[in-house]
Amino acid sequence: MKDVYTPPEVWTQDTENGGAFASINRPVAGATHDKALPVGKHPFQLYSLATPNGVKVTVLFEELLAAGHTGAEYDAWLIRIHEGDQFGSGFVEVNPNSKIPALMDRSGDTPVRVFESGAILLHLAEKFGAFLGAPEHRAEMLSWLFWQMGSAPYLGGGFGHFYAYAPEPMEYPINRFTMEAKRQLDVLDRALADRRFLTGDDYTIADIAIWSWYGQLALGRLYNAGTFLDVDSYTNVQRWAKEIDARPAVQRGRMVNRTSGDPAMQLHERHDASDFDTKTQNKQLAAE
Repeated sequence: MKDVYTPPEVWTQDTENGGAFASINRPVAGATHDKALPVGKHPFQLYSLATPNGVKVTVLFEELLAAGHTGAEYDAWLIRIHEGDQFGSGFVEVNPNSKIPALMDRSGDTPVRVFESGAILLHLAEKFGAFLGAPEHRAEMLSWLFWQMGSAPYLGGGFGHFYAYAPEPMEYPINRFTMEAKRQLDVLDRALADRRFLTGDDYTIADIAIWSWYGQLALGRLYNAGTFLDVDSYTNVQRWAKEIDARPAVQRGRMVNRTSGDPAMQLHERHDASDFDTKTQNKQLAAE
């Protein structure tokens, strides 16, 4: 007979709950230590890590620069979430929720903080009037953008956590969130059956946001779960994901603040466009 867990009348954190993030999980907010954030020379200061939420923002910055918006130059500082950098006093001042990414917009007279990845995407797209799609499709674009913000926690905190990060496999949560992850992939696959991008022919911040999670999932980059989820069966998602993945700005954006995987795809911090050239040169020298 299986042990049955009975929740207490009042929950308290008596012990760590295990899993990959046990050492930094806690039931309260706020800073744990004093640490000022660095500030570079560019109008935008990004504090992040190349998780899907972080990739959204670095991809948009690189797309803006590729489109000729020189005012979108940025410094990208590495926040190592496994080491608790997000609980430093400086980071908490920018994002009281202690999650990456966090942005300081210093392009005006008064610095402006922006947190939550969807808010950062919308802030930058509106500031530069880019990647918003046709005006007549604005509601559709916003609907898909907010779909991602509402859906991805079930993919990351639900499926990803129990499939890849929990201290031991548990049948019920894995089945529950696998079903939801596949349902979400089916939502996208049906939407993309007769559209090049999520709103039609225009590539927008909705595509960037959704690709960073579901496109990378379809390409086998999240949780080592491609075969388990049968991602190849979502043919419309595959076509869309591969087209976006081939964009040079997307490839650069994926590199920024990355600390895992292929060393050639890691650019821990980005402070100038030439940082990518240096990385490419180092890769070529290593191959020689």
